[in-house]
Amino acid sequence: MLDRYYDTARTEVLPFLPARVTRLLDVGCGAGATTRAVAARHAVAWKGGIEYVDAVAAQAEPHFDRLWRGDAQAAALEAEIAPGSLDLVLCLDVLEHMADPWTMVKRLSALLAPGGRLIVSVPNIRHWKFIWRLLVKGDFRYRDAGLLDRTHLRFFVKETAAELATVGGLTLVGVHSVQRFRFPDARWLLMGLSFGRLETLLAKQWLVVAERKS
Repeated sequence: MLDRYYDTARTEVLPFLPARVTRLLDVGCGAGATTRAVAARHAVAWKGGIEYVDAVAAQAEPHFDRLWRGDAQAAALEAEIAPGSLDLVLCLDVLEHMADPWTMVKRLSALLAPGGRLIVSVPNIRHWKFIWRLLVKGDFRYRDAGLLDRTHLRFFVKETAAELATVGGLTLVGVHSVQRFRFPDARWLLMGLSFGRLETLLAKQWLVVAERKS
């Protein structure tokens, strides 16, 4: 049985999809749940995926037209995907695991067609719990999961997450907290009282949307 981490659809990306999605690439696709959620809304003719964990890739393979296994940075994407041919590229909680995510984003950006979008999610190192533990307890211990996952190689705040998504020449559409705070959650109240300024401390992850303009 697959861990829920690999087989949970990231439905928060759905409101930010481009108007047309006929060809997509899901980098770090897990078992393909998010790609399936996109395909349920759009007439997707070709689906590509990349998955590092071999057992998970085996589960994903039936849901993709082409699946690359292993390190995304080593995948010869350009040999099989023409420049300017994709409508959507997803990089959800994957770039922070790469030694050089900036070069990867440049490569992926070149594959997008005009109007195509890159959607990225990365953890927010400025989250208040991390700052509290660091300042008060001196805690910078890596863990098996979460913000200080021991496989995280790069760390981002809101501004640098936006810079990452646009390093390949795309235009920034928006940066949003992955988590939406609703009443009666105390964070909803804090967001209102601060006119949204506390979002940079409350957001656990940033969802960044960038687009290839015509």
